[in-house]
Amino acid sequence: MPSIIDETVFGEPSRGLAVVYLCGALLLAGQQGYYVILKGATPFYAELLLSAGMALSGTAESLPKPRRRAAGVLRLTALLVVVSMLVILLVTPELLID
Repeated sequence: MPSIIDETVFGEPSRGLAVVYLCGALLLAGQQGYYVILKGATPFYAELLLSAGMALSGTAESLPKPRRRAAGVLRLTALLVVVSMLVILLVTPELLID
């Protein structure tokens, strides 16, 4: 009997979620680039980490169905990126927020 984690992490990729995650990552990165390059703002590293996590998730969801293990690894990596961002925000927020 497969576990719920195995079904969730290593399940079949969803094409609809891939578009949402990749567009969200592109929008966040574009917003960050706009404010840093054109407005001269200080980079907001938490937003960059969130954008990286969304891009990893979008890439995982865009893989073909036979590549379920690779999609699972990308999903776990995305989760690790976002959780590490939250831990850094809790422990030393000055590293991410200027």
